[in-house]
Amino acid sequence: MTRPALEAANRAEAIARLNDLARKAMGVACTAVATQGFRALLQTEQTRVRELIETFDAFTPDNDPHGERDFGAIYQTNDGSWKALQPRESRQKIFWKIDYYDQNLRYWCNPLDAECRRVMTVMLAGEY
Repeated sequence: MTRPALEAANRAEAIARLNDLARKAMGVACTAVATQGFRALLQTEQTRVRELIETFDAFTPDNDPHGERDFGAIYQTNDGSWKALQPRESRQKIFWKIDYYDQNLRYWCNPLDAECRRVMTVMLAGEY
């Protein structure tokens, strides 16, 4: 592996570790926000989706092309249960995405900057 490729891989892994912490400690290691559509779900469904986001490990090159673990999807199966792995058929899809902002939440921030604030948005796929 070339030096630039190794540096990029190390950077992506450092960002991924911080994003894992943000997912596992929503509201503590990141600011968590939810769209109106997600908030319209039953409270039990919202809770289940948040649990699946906290333990999410279904990263693939399709949903994580840069290796930073900053995006994922949760699926509601036809029987009404929620899963992190995409089923053959699903009733509904939820996206979660981590973005990086400065301390005032106004501008993009380097995700490795100590002053960076992570904001996780949870939304219905149709709201994306």
